[in-house]
Amino acid sequence: MRDLALFLVAEKDKDDWSLVDVHDIEAFLATLPKARKRRLTVLRQFFRFDRAQKLVPVDPTRTLTVKEANGSRGRTLTLDQQRQIFRRWTTDERVHPHEALVGMLALLHGASSPEARMLQIDVINDSARTVRLGKRPHPVPLDPASWTVLQRCLTHRAAWRTDNPHVMVTKGTKARQSPASTACLSHVLDDCGSRPG
Repeated sequence: MRDLALFLVAEKDKDDWSLVDVHDIEAFLATLPKARKRRLTVLRQFFRFDRAQKLVPVDPTRTLTVKEANGSRGRTLTLDQQRQIFRRWTTDERVHPHEALVGMLALLHGASSPEARMLQIDVINDSARTVRLGKRPHPVPLDPASWTVLQRCLTHRAAWRTDNPHVMVTKGTKARQSPASTACLSHVLDDCGSRPG
């Protein structure tokens, strides 16, 4: 609220809450677009209370929306970066199979982290070389490079001698039926230096 008060005095020459209108709030929210949701939540609480107490004639936040963009918010890799990590995941045997699988599924098939994390062995069709990713309506055909990376991950999984149905099995999940943790997947691409958006 202090930031809004300072903004109103400096930018709009307003020193009374009852003078604030929706345009003032929009201008203030535009100063930090990434903080819009958080700031709007606080402003709504403040102005609703003030309106209920009859301290302001209208609530200037009543008609405002969060306006979050749909789709990916991650950065896009350049073509050279994509080629570099593709080579890393398909040719470097030192790369962990989980990194290669998550990366290839994201880079070539647009798979989200949860789709890769929840992938189970019973949705792999060896003869058709397809997998079912998440709630997608159709099986996803895998190109030869993605299929090879998947096979490498399955070989890694076999070494755990586990009954866990998931493709990616970790030390913590080998004795259970649960998928790898969200925390594990959030860092699986750290070593590649570039994260697909």
